[in-house]
Amino acid sequence: MEFQLQNISYKGLLFLGLLIIILTLLYTNNLASQFKIEEQKKVALWAKATKELSDINNSNFDLGFVFEVVNNNTTVPVIQIDENGEIKAHRNVKNPEKELLLMMKKYPPIELELIDGSKEYIYYKDSKILQQLKYFPFFIFLVIIAFMLIAYSAFSNARVAQQNKVWIGMAKETAHQIGTPLSSLMGWLEYLKKKSIDKNTLIDIEKDLDRLKIIASRFSKIGSLPKLENRDINIVLEKSVYYMKKRVSKKISLKLNTKKQETKVLINVDLFEWVVENIIKNSVDAIDEKGKISIDVNENKNYIVIDFTDNGKGIKKAMFKEIFKPGFTSKKRGWGLGLSLVKRIIEEYHKGEVSIYKSIPNKETIIRILLIK
Repeated sequence: MEFQLQNISYKGLLFLGLLIIILTLLYTNNLASQFKIEEQKKVALWAKATKELSDINNSNFDLGFVFEVVNNNTTVPVIQIDENGEIKAHRNVKNPEKELLLMMKKYPPIELELIDGSKEYIYYKDSKILQQLKYFPFFIFLVIIAFMLIAYSAFSNARVAQQNKVWIGMAKETAHQIGTPLSSLMGWLEYLKKKSIDKNTLIDIEKDLDRLKIIASRFSKIGSLPKLENRDINIVLEKSVYYMKKRVSKKISLKLNTKKQETKVLINVDLFEWVVENIIKNSVDAIDEKGKISIDVNENKNYIVIDFTDNGKGIKKAMFKEIFKPGFTSKKRGWGLGLSLVKRIIEEYHKGEVSIYKSIPNKETIIRILLIK
């Protein structure tokens, strides 16, 4: 329902923007047409006044008024030439030779027949005001597009912020809900240790409780800046691989490859182990039945490079970024949160990078993590 309402808002915003653009175009085009007619009349009057000035003996016109008409043209560029094409006069033009060629292509000239029988021609073009008026709709269009993009971004950010609040709230509430029975179970474990209970059973119960404590700790850290510690990434990966080996099919090989005995980096162990588990689970889901998963740790000048490689069904290149978005899943069952959580933990909490390095269907898919050294 929320998505539908937001979709309607986007469509309404788009429709309003298009309506404003269309009305602005119609209005300014009409205004420009009227303005163009007025400028043509002004040029015609200027041409007539110029002709009268050429006949200083003409007593039918008030020369003061004629001079005023000629001098009052401060906007429309005009050039007056004789029959031989020589420029006799110009107004509102900086480079008459260059502008004359442009004017000849723009409008037909106004012909002046002088008293001695010779002819002169008045060329002109649109004033700067009219040119600006023509481009005004495009300016409005850009402003509206910018406004729509900003509005869309604001809507999207608000929606993401709301989703983050819900996700963080659920995570913390989950941690809280787990914590209550967990405390009780730990008390019962201490009670059972005093009784004649098989030790192996108690060890298994204690392992499960420790696991629940880790899960509660992970969820409690969502939404707040976790404490990062300088830890050996090889040991952390070994622990995660050992844990996952017992929980994946025997037909899937899971192997860790490291080149150095110790590779220290700033991480939050609980959250990074969560990352490793999620990526391995994703690789297991991509393998139909039998396959292999390898984790390779390398270094370059700036980063610790961790590659998770599997020979599963692969990922289409168009989906390289999509799979890290919340809700994206190729499984019939699933929330589509595993890899989005991986991205959040690595990029927001560890300031690293995670991406699909490459993918060849049924041969090799590599998810790469970069951690700052």
